[in-house]
Amino acid sequence: MEGRAVAPAAGTVLNALATGTGSAFAIDLETTAEVRLDPERAGVEGVVVDHPDADTALIERCVERVVARFGDGEGGRVETDSEVPMAAGLKSSSAAANATVLAALDALEVPVGSDGQLDRLDACRIGVEAARETGVTVTGAFDDASASMLGGVTVTDNDADELLAREAVDWSVLVWTPPERAFSADADVDACRRVAPVAEHVAELALEGRYGLAMTLNGLAFTAALEFPAAPLLTALGPADGASLSGTGPSYVAVGERTALESLRADWSQRDGTTWLTTTRTDGTRTR
Repeated sequence: MEGRAVAPAAGTVLNALATGTGSAFAIDLETTAEVRLDPERAGVEGVVVDHPDADTALIERCVERVVARFGDGEGGRVETDSEVPMAAGLKSSSAAANATVLAALDALEVPVGSDGQLDRLDACRIGVEAARETGVTVTGAFDDASASMLGGVTVTDNDADELLAREAVDWSVLVWTPPERAFSADADVDACRRVAPVAEHVAELALEGRYGLAMTLNGLAFTAALEFPAAPLLTALGPADGASLSGTGPSYVAVGERTALESLRADWSQRDGTTWLTTTRTDGTRTR
């Protein structure tokens, strides 16, 4: 009983920590999950390739939740391999959860989709609940998870795990990830809630499809709330259509035309860390 799935990373339009409304978009950086289930085996073992000391509770819990709902007590093994840096604000946990859930469903031969036994948003919610149970997120990150699962840009109510809007977008994306790491569960939630009036305006802009301006306002508000430098955003204001701190940092993302982002890349690349020039993804998480 084997299954395999791939999920994209995501960047932030609106951080949901302030009001519970969030928005994110899928990025062409991937996490792959392979699940092997065995009726004769008890428990689930998780492995993160190249990170032997990584916490595997989330991916193990994703498999356990799928088996509890659709299986017959099978145990097994889940292995993830990712291009997405961990604890960098690029939704590595959401991508790992989505890929693991679809791989486990694939192993159990549970069809997913409009004609399947389970629709894609319900599959996404399995991973979101696993994330809450294992404490890797404050909000459950339904915005991040939905963007990774469905592709494109999504706007969500994270308190109700409801999709408010989705749009397929074709943007070039520049990502800068500094060397340091920041875990979402450690974010200063009280500080984030103090920018709620700005976040409410950002949500309105996102629902109007004005994603670039929404991102930039979000970035300025949350760099202040979370005490990250605003300089990368100020540099991006000319060439990019929008730029933001992604998640609770430390990565920054900018979107726009590729040639314009190439000029911004020359600036961001002078900073310590790693830059990627990539694209959005519209196909979301898929089995393969």
